[in-house]
Amino acid sequence: MTLGFVGFGEAGFTIGHGLRSAGVERLVAFDINRRDASRGPLIAARAAASQTALVESNEELARQAPVILSTVTSSEALDAARQTAPYLTPSHIYADLNSVSPALKQEIGAVICAAGARFVEVAVMAPVAPYGHRVPMLLGGPSARAFTEAMASFGMKLEVLDGVAIGSAAAVKMCRSVVVKGLEALMVECVLGATRYGADEYVFQSLNESWPGLDWKKLADYMVGRVAVHGERRAREMEEVAETLRAIGIEPIMAEATARRQDWAAPLRKQFGPDGPKSYRDVIEKLRA
Repeated sequence: MTLGFVGFGEAGFTIGHGLRSAGVERLVAFDINRRDASRGPLIAARAAASQTALVESNEELARQAPVILSTVTSSEALDAARQTAPYLTPSHIYADLNSVSPALKQEIGAVICAAGARFVEVAVMAPVAPYGHRVPMLLGGPSARAFTEAMASFGMKLEVLDGVAIGSAAAVKMCRSVVVKGLEALMVECVLGATRYGADEYVFQSLNESWPGLDWKKLADYMVGRVAVHGERRAREMEEVAETLRAIGIEPIMAEATARRQDWAAPLRKQFGPDGPKSYRDVIEKLRA
């Protein structure tokens, strides 16, 4: 199999590298930033590390790869589909892995299907980095089973939502994010306030009594660490969630507030690097400094 990627940033590289090690014979990728002075060298390094051939156009990508994964940013997902669609045929499968709203997934699907190709909606349900190509994914659309069959031998964790419309997988991810990323934002505010008064240990003791079975201090270390590393990306995702809710007549009060708190944490990544802090206290100390 030759597998193609539209966009070869962190997600595309991580998934591609894993699939290469799992037995995919050949990887090809087209990234619009491949010639960019600042981004190009990193794209080239990732391509070399994963034995991926970088091509010069969407047309060349489609000519070489019958299965294409779109791993661009959410703001570029529709443009990537529009730029690739003219070169697709009924033999192509185009899987969109980007974190976009259900409505945008449907719009992307319409673009791909209008070209005669098969479209698969993919919702990536966890951070890619720890899992690689085995990150849990929800699949939707009538071509989801065909994609699963094509990728079956490579150890991917794929769950097909049978009988649902395109957009349903994205809705699962986005509504889940209201809770998960909202809890992260709440935890950040909790420790910001509690540590100022030396009350954090007592707060966690109280939470442990109210919700037994959870280690709230350990959860705080994990959640605050995730926000410190991924706040900017999470903020953009929550903005998508807010737009999704607003489009169906639900005022996104909590989603918008979560996006603000996640965005507030974005500069912390430079303080800790990709591995993040070891505990929430590390974050507090950096902020005080």
